Order: sequence, then C-alpha cells, then structure tokens
Amino acid sequence: MSWFSKIFKKEEILAPVDLALLGTDLHSHLIPAIDDGSKSLEDSINMIRSFQEMGYKKIITTPHVMSDFYKNTPETILGGLRDVRAELKRQNIEIQLEAAAEYYLDEVLEPQVKGGKLLTFGKNYLLFELPFMTEPPNMASFIFELQTNGYIPVLAHPERYGYYYKEFEKYRELKEKGVHLQLNMLSLVGHYGPEAQKIAERLIDEELISFLGSDCHNEMHQKGIEIARTKKYFHKLVRSGKLKNSEL
Repeated sequence: MSWFSKIFKKEEILAPVDLALLGTDLHSHLIPAIDDGSKSLEDSINMIRSFQEMGYKKIITTPHVMSDFYKNTPETILGGLRDVRAELKRQNIEIQLEAAAEYYLDEVLEPQVKGGKLLTFGKNYLLFELPFMTEPPNMASFIFELQTNGYIPVLAHPERYGYYYKEFEKYRELKEKGVHLQLNMLSLVGHYGPEAQKIAERLIDEELISFLGSDCHNEMHQKGIEIARTKKYFHKLVRSGKLKNSEL
C-alpha cells in the first residue's frame, strides 16, 4: 500500500459491540419532560426498547440537576421514574430501570453534600459535571466533601472540558484522587468535535476511564451510538477490563 493510500484509507468498521458485555448504561436522560432529554413517555419507552435491543439489561438514567435551570429534586426524578417503570410493565418490556442524577457543580451543590439527600448509584457513586468554559474554583473542596461524606465522585464526560486539553495531567491527577471518569460513547464518533474525540481516545489508551455511558437524550443520539459500537476505540475500551459498568 502506498503512503497516499494509507493517508486516505477508510477507518475499519468492526462488528457492533454487544452491549450485554457492559450490562448497564450509566448516564442518560430518559425521564420525560424534566430536562433536555426525553420529551414524552412515548419517546422514553422507544429509547429504552432500543437499548434493550442493543443488549443492555439495566439502565441508570441521570436527569440534570442545575440550580439555575433544571431544578430537579429526588422527588421529581423518582416520581418520573415510577411513571416510566409503570409503562414498561404495562408493555411487558423486561429491563431494569433505576435513576440517579447528573449534578452540575456550582456554588449551590457543595453545601448539599452534607445533607445526604443526593441521588447516587452503585457503591454510592455520584455523577457530576463541570461548566464547559472553566474549571470551577471549588472543584478540589467539592471532591473532598464528597469523599468525606462517603460518596465516590464520578466525573461525567471529561473529554468535553476543553480547558483540560493542554493539561492532560489533570485527568491523571483526578484519577489519583479517587475520581472516576465516565466517557460518552458519542465522543468516539466526533459528536462533540474532533478534539473531544482525540482526548477520548487518549483517555482510553492511558486506561483512565472507569465508566462508559450513552448520555442519551434522544433517538438521534441512539443512531450515533449504533455507529460508535463499530469503532475500534469502543471495542478497545469495552474489552480493556477497566470498565465498572457490569458491577452496577
């Protein structure tokens, strides 16, 4: 093969990964009409059915909690969960559905940690996200408060925070501090841009990822996930032995 052919060689398309290998999807927005995810109960059921067809046995859906925008509480989230579960039962769709939350780290969240009312999953894991413009000044103290109060921090989609791109060591530091990193599947197909994809692949190469999540908001995202399942780095991560999804 000539050098010219190598440059323009198409990426190898692999057989789609059976998501039964993961068992559980962590991070999605499938409770209707409480954030920017599912718009209706019908949408939720259609997406859940699709996940089941991909091989998932369990879904932990994680609505946004943001003090200035999505003011969800455990009551609104768990109430919505009950409604979706009831419809799954009515339609005889056998899949385990649980709910936690994706908490936005702002000045309001840290004081809530001591209250013990935050929604978690698995071994008291807590999923949180950061602003996309700059790392919040209370990042270190928030992580400390979580761990002091018995929570295990999980950072959502670290590959999407551009301010870490030129400071890759930050990812290693977070991992060393006990923060688990959760990668979005769609990052592996360039959904959030080529830089996010590049960082996602490096995080996989350096074995820094603990959880793989769909971050699914809609059926278009699910089409992207179908493509992601055929990608080399998706295969590499799922077969790495480093993921904790199956423990949830």
